[in-house]
Amino acid sequence: MSNSSLALSTVLPLTSFGNVLMFLFSVLLAATIIFLNMSVFLSILLNRALRSQNRFMYMLSTCLSDICTGVSYYYVGVLDVKDSLDSPTRTYYIVPTFLGLSYMAILAAQADRYHAVVSPFKYSQRMTRNRTLAVIFAYWLYAFFIVALNNQVTVGVANQITSIGTFIGNIGTVIIMIGLNIRLFIIARFQLEREPQSAERDNKRSSVYLILLVAAFFLATWLPIFVHVIACNFLGSVCYTFKNEGTDPLRVLPRVNAGLTPVLYICGCSPLRVTLLAQVWRPCCRRRRVSWTTQPH
Repeated sequence: MSNSSLALSTVLPLTSFGNVLMFLFSVLLAATIIFLNMSVFLSILLNRALRSQNRFMYMLSTCLSDICTGVSYYYVGVLDVKDSLDSPTRTYYIVPTFLGLSYMAILAAQADRYHAVVSPFKYSQRMTRNRTLAVIFAYWLYAFFIVALNNQVTVGVANQITSIGTFIGNIGTVIIMIGLNIRLFIIARFQLEREPQSAERDNKRSSVYLILLVAAFFLATWLPIFVHVIACNFLGSVCYTFKNEGTDPLRVLPRVNAGLTPVLYICGCSPLRVTLLAQVWRPCCRRRRVSWTTQPH
């Protein structure tokens, strides 16, 4: 108990300029992730037209998991802790699960867009809003089922489950993401250009380009840790460890992606951007300005 309390009360030692910068970066990154994802999350909730589209349901799921990622990063990224199996301050797989949920949401969204573009008529019949919500609920349930399972078995068995599942999942993710991205690019480049000019075509093309851009940043920030995990599993070694996740560049990059994804959503979707400015940021700024002017000086 004393070791756990000591670890929880000790932050990264601010004895050097580099450590101060690292500490400030971790705090700023966590705050940015929470602020941007919460802004997009509220914008979708406040706009009924956005909520009626399946792709925005996946955005909601991504934002919710990334908000949890930002909140948890104050613990695993800012504090001097190590989220490993033998650590007294570990999170029992909960913190990495939020990152995993974000990446499952992006995969599901990409598969959804692929289905919508390749088979639009079948997609409209198959993927109703309720079925889309069922898919989202299913991978959230699966993720926390794995968390519960890992916490009920021994450390050795948990290590085997994690290493095997991560190894297979990473290889599959890279193949699927690259393959679907190439296919979606071909469709967006050639097939959509042959369709007659319409609002539906423009909406379909913008959604395809947005998911391509999100997937590209996803691969750029996640591929290093994917390759590292695959190499470590292949070699049968731990490779290397860092003091905490805030000092590990391979684990910082996915958190950077959690902050970049809502920016891509905002820049790539004009209805979302309009709702964000008109119903989320502007009213908040107006209330803050009114509150400041009414305070006695």
